[in-house]
Amino acid sequence: MTNGVKDVEVKDVKQQVNTQAPSMRKQHKVEKAEKAETKENKKTWWVQIRLFPIWLRIILVAALVVGAIAAGLTIGYGYVGDGNPKDALKWDTWQHILDILNGKS
Repeated sequence: MTNGVKDVEVKDVKQQVNTQAPSMRKQHKVEKAEKAETKENKKTWWVQIRLFPIWLRIILVAALVVGAIAAGLTIGYGYVGDGNPKDALKWDTWQHILDILNGKS
């Protein structure tokens, strides 16, 4: 008979575990829903709004880089190197520099 008593106790414990699990799940769902409600009720103090889209930022940065390179070339070639600043942006000047580097002239 001791086996019969043990079987009954094991069944009772299994039933308790099975009945507690859904209530814990329900409780968790209720807590999650309450958190969502409190988030909705909270005031939003700051929202990020992009003034410029990302693609426009990329184009703007590329244009600024090209402008900085052109400004550096004209200052370096024209004022520091005692040449004409407009000559720094001409293709003939760069072709001459490349010929010197490659040993053609």
